[in-house]
Amino acid sequence: MSTIGPDPLPRELAPGVHWLGSCLEHPYGDRVLHGYNSVYLVSGEHSSILVEAGFPDGLDRLEGQLAGLLAAGLPPLRYLFPTHQETPHASGIGRLLQRHPDAVVVGDVRDYPLVFPHLADRFRPLREGDALDLGGTEFRFVEPVLKDLPSTLWGFDTARRVLFPGDGFAFSHYHEDGHCGRFAEEAGSIDLPDMTALFAELALHWTTFVDMAPWLRRLDGLLDRLGVELVAPTHGLPVTDLAATLPEIREGLLLGSRGPA
Repeated sequence: MSTIGPDPLPRELAPGVHWLGSCLEHPYGDRVLHGYNSVYLVSGEHSSILVEAGFPDGLDRLEGQLAGLLAAGLPPLRYLFPTHQETPHASGIGRLLQRHPDAVVVGDVRDYPLVFPHLADRFRPLREGDALDLGGTEFRFVEPVLKDLPSTLWGFDTARRVLFPGDGFAFSHYHEDGHCGRFAEEAGSIDLPDMTALFAELALHWTTFVDMAPWLRRLDGLLDRLGVELVAPTHGLPVTDLAATLPEIREGLLLGSRGPA
């Protein structure tokens, strides 16, 4: 059973982009693995968007983190963007909409009105290529190269060049290494390839049945086209140095891949 561990969040990933959420502890054999269920607050000059809506056990903490940041002067929350409709990504929708009556849920919003019929007018469908003006930056909806569900979408902040890939770039980390709240490059003892392969097997199981090389070429193309400088995954530590960390993430995704016979 997973529990929430001590967590030094929120932390600013880039000016106006804050890392929120909780680190979950997972017993794994004789060790304890941690896996982030991260949420990101992206703020422009007049509006903010929350990427992901939190995990059930962490909603009280998330709401406190969010309230503190908004009270400190960040622009009001206008948008919620769950990357897809799984529990770790969408659990807080009802509570967050209740607490922020001017906010709407954006992205691929299929199924949400069935769960929240009384909030049906607060779900705004947007698709790949669409964008929201936050003031001084756009939040764009981009190709979800590594999909978890058919409805998965990724996001991109144009001013800070931050990619939000949901379950992409996901990995666990070891409890005893003290990596909670650190960026990937600050946690040098993590076996990134192995931990990425483990998470992919559990959360992106389709990657174990295909040759991942073409998918990684698509990912490289997306990163190049957008000029991505930072990566903010929902599960796994934020990546601040793509040149150093991406090769290890790529290696992990290839570890469990079934290439050409």
